[in-house]
Amino acid sequence: MKEQKIILFDLDGTLTESGEGITKSVQYALRGFGIEEPDLDKLRVFIGPPLLDAFSHYYGLTREESVRAVGLYRERFRTIGIYENALYPGIREMLTCLQEAGHMLAVASSKPEPFVRTVLDYFEITPFFSVIVGATMDETRTAKKDVIEEALRQLGRSGHPEHVIMVGDKAHDVIGASQAGVDCVAVQYGYGSREELETAGAPAIARTVEELQELLL
Repeated sequence: MKEQKIILFDLDGTLTESGEGITKSVQYALRGFGIEEPDLDKLRVFIGPPLLDAFSHYYGLTREESVRAVGLYRERFRTIGIYENALYPGIREMLTCLQEAGHMLAVASSKPEPFVRTVLDYFEITPFFSVIVGATMDETRTAKKDVIEEALRQLGRSGHPEHVIMVGDKAHDVIGASQAGVDCVAVQYGYGSREELETAGAPAIARTVEELQELLL
């Protein structure tokens, strides 16, 4: 009998194509500081990493300003942006296949957990996952390593990361997995470039959902 794997999935750029809602909500937040950014492609860097860090890193906001920017972002995101979203083609079929193969599935996302649950419910894929972990709304848990470790704690696997795989599309997913001592499969169809994923040290990169399914099986 094959060993059961625990597979932790990122959300944005891995399960769902969420770029429109995120970038438009970032655009809305920046407008609150008098910053007009008409090019949504420039805001794709906000997809995945903790927002508090991103506002500071990419637009030079202070910690206090970044906290306010996150509040403005959520103002639009929770009512509009969260639904400007789509499941990647083949995701539902892949989750079904992995579950039928006996693997345990979970979500480990840097998005605030209430938003993660809303998205999973909206696409009716919540039942696939044994555990769903996101960032905390008060920003005390945002680092990917911390999210992964909380998922492992809830799964009863704290200190036992063997047979665990993190699946994500950005460098912070790869780095967080390494810091938490778990294996990683990166996906190229999301929001991180192949160069970014390779530089972060991704041991395996799937170009498509179908290729991801083959690697995980």
